[in-house]
Amino acid sequence: MPTPILLIRDLHVSFVRDGRWSEAVRGIGYEVFAGRTLGIVGESGSGKSVSSLAVMRLLNERQCRIEAGSILLGGEEIKDFGETRMAEVRGKRIAMVFQEPMTSLNPVYKCGFQVSEMIMQHEQVSKAEARRRVIELFKQVMLPRPEAIYDSYPHELSGGQKQRVMIAMAIACKPQVLIADEPTTALDVTVQLEILKLLRKLQAETGMGMIFITHDLGVVAEIADDVAVMHDGVILERGPVADILNHPKHPYTQGLLACRPPLGVRLKRLPVVKEFLDGQWQGGKRQILNDLQILPEEREQHLKTLYSRQPLLKVEHLKTWYPLRKGVLNKVYGHVKAVDDVSLEVYEGETLGLVGESGCGKTTLGRSILRLAEPTGGKVWFDGIEVTSLKGSDLRDFRRQAQIVFQDPYSSLNPRMTIGEAIAEPMRVHSGRGISEHGCHGLRALQRDAVCDLLEQVGLQADHYNRYPHELSGGQRQRVCIARALAVNPRLVICDESVSALDVSVQAQVLNLLNRLKQERGLTYIFISHDLGVVRFMSDRVVVMFNGRPVETNDADTLFEHPQNAYTRKLIDALPGRRFGLEFRV
Repeated sequence: MPTPILLIRDLHVSFVRDGRWSEAVRGIGYEVFAGRTLGIVGESGSGKSVSSLAVMRLLNERQCRIEAGSILLGGEEIKDFGETRMAEVRGKRIAMVFQEPMTSLNPVYKCGFQVSEMIMQHEQVSKAEARRRVIELFKQVMLPRPEAIYDSYPHELSGGQKQRVMIAMAIACKPQVLIADEPTTALDVTVQLEILKLLRKLQAETGMGMIFITHDLGVVAEIADDVAVMHDGVILERGPVADILNHPKHPYTQGLLACRPPLGVRLKRLPVVKEFLDGQWQGGKRQILNDLQILPEEREQHLKTLYSRQPLLKVEHLKTWYPLRKGVLNKVYGHVKAVDDVSLEVYEGETLGLVGESGCGKTTLGRSILRLAEPTGGKVWFDGIEVTSLKGSDLRDFRRQAQIVFQDPYSSLNPRMTIGEAIAEPMRVHSGRGISEHGCHGLRALQRDAVCDLLEQVGLQADHYNRYPHELSGGQRQRVCIARALAVNPRLVICDESVSALDVSVQAQVLNLLNRLKQERGLTYIFISHDLGVVRFMSDRVVVMFNGRPVETNDADTLFEHPQNAYTRKLIDALPGRRFGLEFRV
């Protein structure tokens, strides 16, 4: 057997809260070999990121400590290294790529300087030599216009470009081990595929060992040689990627695979991990299909009934252009055509999916429909009323009927407001209209049980009323945002990437919740996402957008099974996990 570059044995990591220490990582062990990738997969809170931060010695020692275990890097024990020696190890022998590049890069320094700083810290080179090497690194990670990006600030780059800068920084000193912590979670499927290919290419060129941390087994299928599945601080099963994905033994692993929205079959709802841990799906795929599959004739009847109704929303030749200016006189020299001549209809009770890469215009289209971004031209009709000409109280009344759930629940909620106050706020803004069924009358006569009722409808408890956003998990915060959108009884809800940053298990719960609320409240959805599996599960019809325009529109099943446009085929082919047939495997 080859000697591992990194060897972890019996690692225990604890956190302190209210003066008491509790274990977050409980006796895990694994090996990383040169030229091979270990995928560590699990939900948020499973301990996968904490264990890797412990390896890098990046934990706040006042709040977190390594209780026991061994961390051998190249045969050398680094667990007890002081900060000076660890500073020599980080970046040079072991490096890390974090999930969110915008928070990892310093916004006040140019990208090139931040990478050259890493090189000059570990090697005796001049600034000119460091610059030359950084530009070569930018070429290596396939960044366009590397010289220009060297002199660009992080905010001037796209998400995928910022992540490539972080990768260039991580490999600048040719480390033996690279830890990639959720580096593709919030990226489009096409950009995600490019990053995965890039990491494999760099590994083949340098021979480095890699740890790839993710919650998505589909991504693991694309990048990993071996897999370790973590839950509640322990590794439940470990082995070659083909064995784990084709023959998962632990119910938790089976649940992670099954809760991914399938492409090959349409289900009434998604199975969730807890049901597997409780033994509900011991019959595996056959039982799930028997209990949850929507038959073709059921689907056909549903669509026939749906499209016999009148459209609730009509968009006619909508344009939203942003001016480009330059010079002292701030003269307009062109436009960014974010939405460019879009026409579509949304029927009452329908879920219309909008899909495409970042920058295709799908989010701007959703915001333009609600007049959160003012259209440049065209018209929007809602239930026979022209929205684009509304003002004042009429516009406010429309916005009561049409709400939006944003991508990031944490930035959508005021951190100084309790959950109860956040949900009650839109009720007060809209003077209590539309909430009489909850027993609320008047602007200031809102009752606590109205909000508590909404909390229970979205799967939370009444005691969440007095908590603050930072006290909830990501999935819980997104449920609060959904409750907030429903507080004024809207008819149309726009979900803008509302599950893209969630674990696949939490994502399944939120998608099931949205579908249940749709049935109970008679809602109509516009569902915006770059995740095609999620879009197919949720949608009746799908609109594929590219460069501000729709390039293909069709029934969801037909579009995915028989895509007509080359761009649509490109998006489908980029879905992770297809080489293991993970569209539906239990």
